[in-house]
Amino acid sequence: MSARNNQANKQAARERLRIERERQAKKDRTKRQLVVAGSVVAVLAIAGGVGYGVIQANKPKAWEAAKEAPVTKPANSSGENGTTVVVGKADAKKTLELYEDPRCPSCAAFEQANGEQIKKDVEAGKYKVQYIGATFIDNMAGGEGSKNATSALGAALNVSPDAFLSFKGALYTQNNHPDEREDKFADDNYLIKVADQIPALKGNKKFQDAVKAGTYDAWALKMSDKFNDSGIKGTPTLKMDGKPVVKEGTEAAPMAPADFQAAMEKALKG
Repeated sequence: MSARNNQANKQAARERLRIERERQAKKDRTKRQLVVAGSVVAVLAIAGGVGYGVIQANKPKAWEAAKEAPVTKPANSSGENGTTVVVGKADAKKTLELYEDPRCPSCAAFEQANGEQIKKDVEAGKYKVQYIGATFIDNMAGGEGSKNATSALGAALNVSPDAFLSFKGALYTQNNHPDEREDKFADDNYLIKVADQIPALKGNKKFQDAVKAGTYDAWALKMSDKFNDSGIKGTPTLKMDGKPVVKEGTEAAPMAPADFQAAMEKALKG
């Protein structure tokens, strides 16, 4: 090979090497730019996510907001904040105070055994029923079904006292009442489904809109406060004109029908 050809080959090799170095350098610059850009996007995304999370964390939840909201009193209620709920004939001389939590399994057992008898007695004018709703199971088991069901009961009371009493009974039936660990009453659609079993509430748009809008959420919280202020420690609790109604020889509510009737006969005479 001539010296001339050898020199040409070396020059060509150097040129190829130069081109390859420039190509690699360009590739490295592009990679660095993409990494930097990606890092900026990631930082912005994280910052945006944190910002969104902070906003969401600081955004009042529905029940937190309800604590500060004005109270809408249901029709057919009275007293401060509309938390006096009395169902029955005005001339009935006796008043049965009934303390219940919508999620309470013992309340469900009591209502399944005695709810219809109470309704018959109220219709017959033997006594009126004053309802005081509790929501403590939401705190014990977690969730918001007790509060939400109480709010829906307010919507039913706004329709009529009879609709209220019937809806309360329907919530406690064996087919409708969930295990207390299952927060089904937190679902507005489930409550409306149960309400559809009551003629006065079936397809009742005003009632349904009130349930979905939480119209009586603030009222439900005030009702819960009334229970908390009563000093009652458990549900169901019964009082006749302020005096405990219990199973004979105990301090417990009369759960079985025979015990309930015996306790009520004694209370009505007192």
